Amino acid sequence: MSEELLINITPMECRVALIENGVVQELFVERTARRGLVGNIYNGKVVRVLPGMQAAFVEIGLSRTAFLHINDMVWPRHQPIPNVMEILHAGQQITVQVMKDMLGSKGARLSTDLSIPSRYLVLMPYGHHTGISQRIEQEEERERLKALIEEIQPQHKLPGSVIVRTAAEGVAREDIEQDMRYLARLWEYIQKRQKQIAAPGLIFEELPLPQRIIRDLANGQTAKIYVDSREVHAKLTEFVDEFVPGLQDRLHHYPGERPLFDLYNVEDDLQKALQTRVALKSGGYLMIDQTEAMTTIDVNTGSFVGGRSLEDTVFKTNLEATHAITRQLRLRNLGGIIIIDFIDMQELAHREEVMKSLEKMLERDHAKTKITQVSELGLVEMTRKRTRESLEHLLCESCPTCQGRGYVKTAETVCYEIFREVLRLARAYQAPNGYTVVASPAIIDRLLSTEATAVADLEHFIDRVIKFQVENLYTQEQYDIVLS
Repeated sequence: MSEELLINITPMECRVALIENGVVQELFVERTARRGLVGNIYNGKVVRVLPGMQAAFVEIGLSRTAFLHINDMVWPRHQPIPNVMEILHAGQQITVQVMKDMLGSKGARLSTDLSIPSRYLVLMPYGHHTGISQRIEQEEERERLKALIEEIQPQHKLPGSVIVRTAAEGVAREDIEQDMRYLARLWEYIQKRQKQIAAPGLIFEELPLPQRIIRDLANGQTAKIYVDSREVHAKLTEFVDEFVPGLQDRLHHYPGERPLFDLYNVEDDLQKALQTRVALKSGGYLMIDQTEAMTTIDVNTGSFVGGRSLEDTVFKTNLEATHAITRQLRLRNLGGIIIIDFIDMQELAHREEVMKSLEKMLERDHAKTKITQVSELGLVEMTRKRTRESLEHLLCESCPTCQGRGYVKTAETVCYEIFREVLRLARAYQAPNGYTVVASPAIIDRLLSTEATAVADLEHFIDRVIKFQVENLYTQEQYDIVLS
């Protein structure tokens, strides 16, 4: 499997696309006006302690206070979980790191257990053991890396523990040591800033998106990295030379006149990733609905009738859907609770095959995923770690017409609401000259045509004249009734 990274730069934003075998798998967007906060370290100030929730709200200088739970705090692990009131009090200064960006109405999620990444390693200054990425499967390599870390960590006087990342597999000792030296310099800098910065204040800011992407995603399978900005290409060249010298021959500046994302059809995939319906090649389709509580994915056969039987058609559709679902999870960056409603299958072997396919495809996901269970109704319940906003939340806002519901009241419903409101006003107020209904063109048209008889009956009943006025700027659900 070959991978390519496309980095598109404009003054307003940076966008990165991860391409696998010519198909867009993941999209990252960072806007200049509001960069992501995950990884940033702050000196925060405790605003309020919530003993009932074992948590606290912490001011770190953002528009909303951030949230810190006792499970994300550091305390002696051999002791039972303490009461949050024993550790925190209002007005206290505390060093914290952002684990999750602000999402919707929720503030950022914090931790006091700092995590400082480099290319191959992650320093956990308050940790207690050396860890090796689970994706490094060969036991001999795991033992080599563990022994290497335990040998060189004391030499650099790094506290806590070090986690070895997947990218370190097969990497030479010198490269690991270079990473360790970088972490030692960075930890010294952070400690110095801790003492200098008053709360609330920023101690350390994560790298910009292009550098983060190369640090975290570029690996041995990355064939090419294209950047369409000469200036950013120069900065990335310096970054690669210092931290990832093995990628020097794969980093290229793209000078073409045709936009880089157009060349790989990324723009088309981005637009499709904002739609509810996702077509499958067989003729089936997915319906993806994202809500604040969870994301639901419904699989449908659609026009696909290519199987030898109904069971065979259903099985093939579900099998194809596992590939499309895992791609959409990554492409849209869907997180939290996810419910998948596959089409019902009668044969146990088919159900097991579909689950195996789903699990296999999820192994390629960079975010942590877990299939919790298959419910009695056949629904697959899973979770996907959410650290940043989904593509939809990042690029879109609620529809001002439907307020995010996805539908509006029919013209008939609105007309009947108007009739009831006129009746209510007629009972409450005297309006000698009648009433004027101000509404959208569609509503006024219906009132003067289909509902004309009902309007006449209402005028007779209240003994008042009802006039109508079109307001082109009103949505279908908006109306006003003016007393004349």
